[in-house]
Amino acid sequence: MELQKTSNGHQDLSPDRIPENGFDALENITEGDTFLPNKSNGKIEIQFTDFVGKTSFGMSIFNLSNAILGSGILGLAYAMANTGIILFVLLLTSMAILSAYSIHLLLKSAGVVGIRAYEQLGNRAFGRPGKILAACIITLNNIGAMSSYLFIVKIELPHIIQGLLPDNSDYWFVDGRYLIIIISVLVILPLALMKRLGYLGYTSGFSLSCMVFFLISVIYKKFVTECPGEHSYNKTVPTESIYNSTDGMCEAKLITINPQTAFTIPIIAFAFVCHPEVLPIYTELKNPSKKRMQKVANISILTMFVMYLVTAIFGYLTFYGNVKSELLEMYSKKDTLMLCVRLAVLIAVTLTVPVVLFPIRRAVLQLLFPDKPFHWVRHISIAVCLLFLVNLLVIFVPNIRDIFGFIGATSAPSLIFILPGIFYICIVPEEQEPLKSRPKIQAIAFVTLGFIFMIMSITFIIIEWVTGKKTSGGH
Repeated sequence: MELQKTSNGHQDLSPDRIPENGFDALENITEGDTFLPNKSNGKIEIQFTDFVGKTSFGMSIFNLSNAILGSGILGLAYAMANTGIILFVLLLTSMAILSAYSIHLLLKSAGVVGIRAYEQLGNRAFGRPGKILAACIITLNNIGAMSSYLFIVKIELPHIIQGLLPDNSDYWFVDGRYLIIIISVLVILPLALMKRLGYLGYTSGFSLSCMVFFLISVIYKKFVTECPGEHSYNKTVPTESIYNSTDGMCEAKLITINPQTAFTIPIIAFAFVCHPEVLPIYTELKNPSKKRMQKVANISILTMFVMYLVTAIFGYLTFYGNVKSELLEMYSKKDTLMLCVRLAVLIAVTLTVPVVLFPIRRAVLQLLFPDKPFHWVRHISIAVCLLFLVNLLVIFVPNIRDIFGFIGATSAPSLIFILPGIFYICIVPEEQEPLKSRPKIQAIAFVTLGFIFMIMSITFIIIEWVTGKKTSGGH
């Protein structure tokens, strides 16, 4: 199998051209080009890693962590309320480990053939249909992510304004529909017009610091907030078994099974999706290597795992079975501290939107303009169209849980389980790893698990939508 090809006829990537065009100069590298060092007859060829990455190890962790961390953290306490502490911890741990393994498969596939984009891996594995499939899944997933982020802005920003300016509930500037349009135009669009993803590293760090403030506040509120149903339940209902799912709304349960449990796995899976951003971050990493990038991924996933777990535990132990699918709705709108927390979360999710927009734009460019050089008109037009579409979704989709549940049940298993496993099986040559080798068998099992997870999640969600059953934990 031919693993390396010369780049005759392709865009010039000589060192004197790279600084001028930056990362976008690499946008049109074809699937035959590589980013791994290659020596041919003693002569070093100019290839993908000849682009000198300038992003430090720590900044790369910030970027990937910001890609992982999003508004999904607001739904984890609700997920714990509908699974119980033990089951939730097992699910969260499993998804973190599987996500790290998935990135390992992705980096290994990229390293074998020297392909630097998810869509191009699809092209190498299945030709143009694979490229189209990968681009569509990335677009679906990231549009869902952008929608969920802006949904938080739509819900919370009016509350913040009303807290700062009471008695103004009838004015247009407390209407979430107008506010998300304003935020999109004034904040998100200018950041989305950056030519390189690396320029967003500092905003990623600030976004993460805002979420740390949110986490600290959730921990503090656990010790100063009474369970909403404590007085009504504790006076009339004796202590029940931790497995009882109907009584004892202010008791922590170790295991809980109810119709809402179907949404738990998709919410967790959606919270760990960062795969479309892995290879672009790898590209801009200083002194790049598979081992170094895997370390960036492992640290980022571990950090987010801790933040997710702590937020879920303290959010759940504050409100127990009363917790809603959007945690911030449980706190008083007049609380000064939580007003600041809401503002911090809004800043964090707003600054994350441009990060997840970049892979969508790259996917569109790969499909519609694969051989075209960078052009500002296309760059700006795609960003404007994407933000327009997302604003429509946010304005007309009434429940954030629908976004978390359905998108997580479809695109997340594809990006985490199915595509990385299939790419690994198809791209890694049998001369290197036979189909019956242990790594390939593990990859096949990984893909099978992804299909089972997808079918199970979608089935449970459709059943609940049809029956229309709700528990007190949802809204």
